[in-house]
Amino acid sequence: MSVENPFGQVLVALITPMDHDGEVVWSDVERHVDQLVADGVDGIVVSGTTGETSTLTDAEKLELVRVTKSVAGDRAKIIQGGPSNETAHAIQLAKQSEAAGADAIMAVTPYYNKPTQAGVLTHFRMVADATDLPVILYDIPGRAGVPIRRQTILRLAKHPNILAVKDAKGNLAEVSQVLGESNLMYFAGDDAMALPAMAIGATGLIGVTANIAPAPYRTMVDAVNRGDLAAATAAHKSLEPLARATMTHVPGTVSTKYILHGLGRISSPRVRLPLVGPEEWEATLIENDVAAVTDIEGIDFSNFRPDRNAAAGGALPRIAGTTR
Repeated sequence: MSVENPFGQVLVALITPMDHDGEVVWSDVERHVDQLVADGVDGIVVSGTTGETSTLTDAEKLELVRVTKSVAGDRAKIIQGGPSNETAHAIQLAKQSEAAGADAIMAVTPYYNKPTQAGVLTHFRMVADATDLPVILYDIPGRAGVPIRRQTILRLAKHPNILAVKDAKGNLAEVSQVLGESNLMYFAGDDAMALPAMAIGATGLIGVTANIAPAPYRTMVDAVNRGDLAAATAAHKSLEPLARATMTHVPGTVSTKYILHGLGRISSPRVRLPLVGPEEWEATLIENDVAAVTDIEGIDFSNFRPDRNAAAGGALPRIAGTTR
């Protein structure tokens, strides 16, 4: 039995634009989201890993829902990322996000706590119970410290609100097994794995590089949908150096802001501590990869002007990220 997709296929893990002091630049958020939607994205994941969720306040997370919803309207779905490694806090944020206008919740495996699979199961079930919104499980053991094991995913698939997985494990054999044993939708959580994942039945992607170049991902997904492997592969190949630039040298948030600022699309490349801008040698690696990008749809790097000084260091905002 197929399940209706309430998320879309081309989803962006949204950066949170900030000024030099680390305060959110809401006009940049609005402009960036409007451009992404115009370029064909179906959904915006706010305050996820790429959005610097760990250093955002709850008020900022909820305002991101409201602002992106006001810009996107009915053109794209707004998905609250995170929401917390503490179950009570995650429940609270899921409820508040629904009230703020979110269309879905992406709930991450509790990080740092390193719970058993019984704890992982209970956490996700309680978050999903707290809201009527559809839920995406975010499986990212590299950050969380523990995976959501296949047996746990299959048990969670029985919950009526849990409809999808964002996979950052990259184990396509396991993805194939879960797709064959459940009705869950899968979204690639690693930009380089978008086409390989869709080739075995994944629904789409939740991408970082899509902040910079969403149009080729739209092309790739549409090509997969119509069975045109050649066109999908061409889009994948054109994106490879850009995905490498964003995902391999420094945290994706850092490199994506660095590139977007160099393109003049956000006011500052600043990130909040403990993240810092790229060091000189890291910036060189990013710029070398960007230089290898040719003929990519919807983006022109001929006027790319990266600013290493503006990106240096990290910001310490006036108000610390809080739980409750």
